[in-house]
Amino acid sequence: MLTFYQTVTMHLPVGIAVRGGTAGMEGMAGMAMAGIAADSWSVASATTFLAVWTLMMAAMMLPATAPMIFMFATAQAKRERHVAIPTWIFVAGYMLVWAAAGLLVYVSVQFGSELATSLDPPQRSRWAPLALGATLGVAGLYQFTSLKHICLSHCRSPLAFVAQYWRDGRVGALEMGLRHGVYCFGCCWALFAVLVAAGVMSVAWMLLLTLVVFVEKLLPRGRRFEGALGIALVGLGIFVSLGAIEMPWVSD
Repeated sequence: MLTFYQTVTMHLPVGIAVRGGTAGMEGMAGMAMAGIAADSWSVASATTFLAVWTLMMAAMMLPATAPMIFMFATAQAKRERHVAIPTWIFVAGYMLVWAAAGLLVYVSVQFGSELATSLDPPQRSRWAPLALGATLGVAGLYQFTSLKHICLSHCRSPLAFVAQYWRDGRVGALEMGLRHGVYCFGCCWALFAVLVAAGVMSVAWMLLLTLVVFVEKLLPRGRRFEGALGIALVGLGIFVSLGAIEMPWVSD
């Protein structure tokens, strides 16, 4: 799926589309997702963006969601013979949440493009590290919030989730998928904000974030990793903001 994603997006422009010219990966151009440029406000661009975004989310999030999907299918099998369709409906509900999140990202990237257009190159180079550093800091601090812990606890406990929120029928499967998607989004939105702010959507970065989400959700020591990651993100944000670390996607 990652290979297919790269094939689909490799022909698209890279970075924020500055009105009247392309900023590439310079300065505030890092606020766009590489390979998913925001050329203009249009239904066509939004549709393309959401299609690629949803494909990317499926590639990155479904591996860590597999235990929840398996638990739902197991519970469904104990209640009736038809398992495949309700399970796919559950997955569809889950992905609908991430597709909706893609709308927010699309709007953010469009406004980022307009902001990049209003700044000259020196200003973009000066403000980009601050924007990325602030995003890293927020993501790091979010790792220690109660909302993060609550959402992560639901994601880490498939059996408890299915037992607490089980709903019969196909509508019930959709409702459960949507609910799980909301918890998953609540758990991971800040990490994806960093990815969007960094402007890097390469397969390597996708695999790295997929691994981070996998460790947080599935490994026994995920909670310890959660705190360590928060500290690392805050520290990296400080260094990036001060210019002590020159990130490749925000350098001139």
